[in-house]
Amino acid sequence: MVLISLVGIIVVGVFAQYLAWRFHLPSILLLLILGVLAGPVAGLIHPDELFGELLLPLVSVSVAIILFEGGLSLRIAELRGTGTVIWSLVSLGALVTWTVTAAAAWWLLDLSPAIAVLLGAILVVTGPTVIIPLLRHVRPKGQIGWIAKWEGIVNDPIGAMLAVLAYEAVSNGAGEHPITIAAVNLSWTLAVGGGLGLIGAALMVVMLRQHLLPDFLTNPMALMIVLATFLAANLLQDEAGLFEVTFMGVLLANQRFVSIEKVAQFKEDLRVLLISILFVVLAARLTWTDFAQIDGRAAVFLAVLIVVARPLAVALSTFGSRLNWRQRVFLAMLAPRGIVAAAVASIFALRMAPDYPDAERLAPIVFFVIAGTVAFYGLSASPLARWLGIAQPAPQGVLMLGAHAWARRIAQALKKENVFVLLVDTNWSEVHAARMEGLPAIYESVFAERVAAEAEATETGRLLALSSNSEVNSLAALRFTRAFGRAEVHQLMPERDRKVDVQEALEFHGRILFGPEATYSYLTRRFRAGAVVKKVRLTGEFQYDDFKDHYGQTALPMFLIDENGRMRIFTRDSSPTPKSGDSLIALVDPVDEEPAKNE
Repeated sequence: MVLISLVGIIVVGVFAQYLAWRFHLPSILLLLILGVLAGPVAGLIHPDELFGELLLPLVSVSVAIILFEGGLSLRIAELRGTGTVIWSLVSLGALVTWTVTAAAAWWLLDLSPAIAVLLGAILVVTGPTVIIPLLRHVRPKGQIGWIAKWEGIVNDPIGAMLAVLAYEAVSNGAGEHPITIAAVNLSWTLAVGGGLGLIGAALMVVMLRQHLLPDFLTNPMALMIVLATFLAANLLQDEAGLFEVTFMGVLLANQRFVSIEKVAQFKEDLRVLLISILFVVLAARLTWTDFAQIDGRAAVFLAVLIVVARPLAVALSTFGSRLNWRQRVFLAMLAPRGIVAAAVASIFALRMAPDYPDAERLAPIVFFVIAGTVAFYGLSASPLARWLGIAQPAPQGVLMLGAHAWARRIAQALKKENVFVLLVDTNWSEVHAARMEGLPAIYESVFAERVAAEAEATETGRLLALSSNSEVNSLAALRFTRAFGRAEVHQLMPERDRKVDVQEALEFHGRILFGPEATYSYLTRRFRAGAVVKKVRLTGEFQYDDFKDHYGQTALPMFLIDENGRMRIFTRDSSPTPKSGDSLIALVDPVDEEPAKNE
């Protein structure tokens, strides 16, 4: 039974992530739904019986890893123009949220003042476990995504610290001044977390810079340092570990001494798995008794958080900023709670239960808020962003390595189909020629941070490596695999590696563009011989077989644009099936007679 439960948790969690990706739904919402179905509804997963006293420590360790990975995604450069807003959201905004939530909990839920204040502190968090998947799903334009990401990641340790301060102030004797207690504990938390975070980051940098670790131990050692410093921080100061791991991640992400790409990739993969497991486990942990404690007052409390607390916090925090009303509305309607709120609520419910009977209501209320906010914001964020005009479309754009003459012809053909194309080259004359033709082009190495930032800021989601250097093409494919995904990085067939098989190509190169014969020298010869990039509209009278008959065996299909404007790329390992209504872009030799309706 234990094995069935363990495997079931992983299967349900990963399957929920797949369904969310496949049908473009918020992953957290599916994780909660499937967790409840597998737990209290079907009775297939019993987390408390499975993990016992290990459950909360495992949750804490997992949250630490998730926050460290979140810190690795924070770039100080993103604070330019947004730092003031972010600071206001995590300070003034957090204070407003805490105050309104505590007042609503005391008035609407009849909680004691101590438990209401604690609940308000816990629900300050807007966690990366929910925010980051939502942002990836919505793809907001410009700096608004950076603001939401920073707030979501930084708010988690802040909420945990506020909960500790509230607990310490309430649980200490009446003779001590609560403000003094809070100030001392906050200072100690920042000192301990900041100091150990700096030590952990420095230790990791030294070990990588001095090559003291073999490659196979880099990620395990990074994980060990994260968890060791997290534990040390928590032992020295309650809940200081969450701030410590976040700070350590930010330090590593913004240092310039060593590359942390491998560590970041490992932690990102681990984060997806941990989020999948944690949400299923905590949702399955709910009981029918917990559901029975949720009544109409809880629904009104949730509405206050969504309609009053969040909009008020954003309005005050962004007052006088350069954000327009659309961006402010989007931020005001984005505050889902995540795993840290659930973990902290469970911990303090146990601690305060002996002295405060209503402490047992903390966990059910927090889980209800998590489920309610995830459902509301998860379902509304994408339509709202589209309505406000701040959501980027699905990334159909192309980053093209190479701005030489025939690469520009391909770029022009894609541009005519409303596909965004960004060219990058280190040859100034080629870049200048591209710009003169009206094509966006960057005079820079494809490995420069500027290129990655430009690609991220636009609707670019694919790489076409068309340079004459096969090694640079392969390295560029590896460089952008993390940003675009392995399926969306493409390169020409290497010149001296014609026998490379598909599996090897996927492992060490990008996907091979167009076909095994499509090397740089082959395409150059074809263009010099007069071949052209041709768009052919397929109809009931002129189908794909007719195209091949008309243009002959030398025709090289490149791209397929369907009726919805979605572009697919012909590769060595996969060729889309053209059908009537699609537009085919191919390299063809000129013929005397043109088929009807071709362009």
